[in-house]
Formats: sequence, C-alpha cells, structure tokens
Amino acid sequence: MFSFFKSKPPAAEPATPDAQTEAVAPQPVEPRPGWAQRLKQGLAKTRDRLGGQLSSLFGVGRKIDAELFEELETILITADVGVDATQALLDTLQKQVRREGLTEASDLQAALKQALVDMLTPLQAPLDVTLHKPFILMLAGVNGAGKTTTIGKLAKLYQSQGLSVLLAAGDTFRAAAREQLQVWGARNNVTVVSQEKGDSAAVIFDAIQAARARGIDVVLADTAGRLPTQLHLMEEIKKVKRVIEKIAPGAPHEVLLVLDANTGQNAVTQVKAFDDALGVTGLVLTKLDGTAKGGAIAAIAQARLNPVRPIPVRYIGVGESVDDLRPFDAREFVEAVFSA
Repeated sequence: MFSFFKSKPPAAEPATPDAQTEAVAPQPVEPRPGWAQRLKQGLAKTRDRLGGQLSSLFGVGRKIDAELFEELETILITADVGVDATQALLDTLQKQVRREGLTEASDLQAALKQALVDMLTPLQAPLDVTLHKPFILMLAGVNGAGKTTTIGKLAKLYQSQGLSVLLAAGDTFRAAAREQLQVWGARNNVTVVSQEKGDSAAVIFDAIQAARARGIDVVLADTAGRLPTQLHLMEEIKKVKRVIEKIAPGAPHEVLLVLDANTGQNAVTQVKAFDDALGVTGLVLTKLDGTAKGGAIAAIAQARLNPVRPIPVRYIGVGESVDDLRPFDAREFVEAVFSA
C-alpha cells in the first residue's frame, strides 16, 4: 500500500498559568558564514593536502627545473588528482613555461590555478529544473554515497527558489532510507510518497502521478544504493528508468549520480559504470568536508572530457547543514583550495 507522508510541526505546549517566568535577555546569535567561507572551511583537508604543499613548492626564490616538476607531479597524484589529469596539467604548465620564458617557481602557482580552472570549467553547468513540469530527477549511486541526504538538501534548495517539491522513496530495500526521507520531508514540509514493501519503479510511478495531479514542480526520486559490480541490481535500476520513461516520455529529465568524495579515484570508475547503465546527466560530489581527496574532481574532469556529452558536476556538498549543498563553480572551487 502506498502512503503519502505529510508531516506537520509539533504543536506548542500550552503555557502553565501558574508558572513563574523570568525575563531572559536574548543571546546574540553568531551569523552563519557565507557560502564562500563555508566552501573554504569544507575544503580545508583538501587545501592542507594540495594547496599547502603547493605553496611551499612555489616558494619565493626557487627556480623552475625538472626537479620542481617531479615534486609537483608527486603532490598532485597524492592529492588524488589522478595520473591522467596530473599529466595534462604538467603538459599545460611546461608549454606555458616555454612560451612565456618563465623562470621563477612562484610564477607557476597562478598558472596552475588557471590550468585547474580551465580543466574543471567544462564540468560547470547549473541545472535548470524549470524546463519541465514536473521536472523529474532520478538519483543513483553506491551504498552510503549520500543520496537520501542529498535529496533532502535539494528539496530545500528548490523550495528556496519558490518551487514545489515531492519526494519518492524509491529505496525500498532499506527501511531506514524510507524513514530518513520522511524525516527530510518533515523538515522541509513536503510530501513523501512511499511504500512499506514492493517495487521501486512502482513507488516512483505513483509519485509522478501524484505530482501531476497536484501541480508539483519537481519530483526527486530516490533509489537503492548498489555497486556497479552487482549486475542484477544494475539491471533493476535500468528498469526503474524505463518505467519513468514510459509514464513521462523524455523523463527522467536528469539522472544524478551521487559520489562520495572520500572514494577518491574510485569515483571515476563509478561514473563510467553508472553512465554506461543509465546515461548519467549530472554528478553530485558529497562529503568534501570530510576528505583530503577533493582533487579527484580533476580526475573526473579529465576522464570524462567528451566533447559530445561531458557530464557536469551539478552540485557539491561541504557540510551537514541543509544549505551546505550548492551548484558547482570551477573558479570558486579552485580559489577555495588555494586560499590561505
């Protein structure tokens, strides 16, 4: 049986007439840092691993030589930038050194920052969820990548843009996932379509029907986590997509693959596997605040440099708060990694 979970905030307890109350001076509330500062804080571990070592490498007075490039290569690879992306960056820098006649190591820092921005910019493509109504987003990923939490944060983000949202609890394998999504639904005051037992495709089918009937703007469809090596589960998620296409031709309008930044280079393998199965249209990189492997985004960019259909990073997550998920901006990201 399907359920439409719509939570209401708990009613306030009535004041006790004979209770003695004391006037309490309001405590000053620390203003929450802006996104740029939160991004910088969230990327602290990556900055320590990458930016800190690079600052030492590019110290004043050091000359550009073969040894410097060898050290730079080591730093980039250990920061999970990846072999291919590292080689591409080194090639770009070496060409610039020859072209401009650079001799000081300090000149390379700005050059490397710009080379990284150029590499990551193709991944920068904000998602417009107003192109269809309802706009149907299907989320996929391995177990523990953060799909359900990402759905809750996306719901809040789209609501802040004045859009109505409905959540589909398509992870029918894990009861806690349904309950977790209902908590996010309660927090954001949005409806969650769920089913205690049964088929993920059926839940999402029902959610789309409900969204149409209610004039909902955005449907966020959760799916169960699975490893790319679990072939029967990869076949099942293909079926989920086919069901969505059947009820809404042209949908899902976005297939978001959620990646845990802690996986580092393994994220590249996940992108390829899920893209081959589903035709991934966007990526979400979560948990950047808990890892020093943020450089893996460069590996993703280099591995997916497809001029016909690059896969953009739609959002990045740098914290646990509901507003710690934002659209990816290449220059903003690189500046946060290199900032002091």
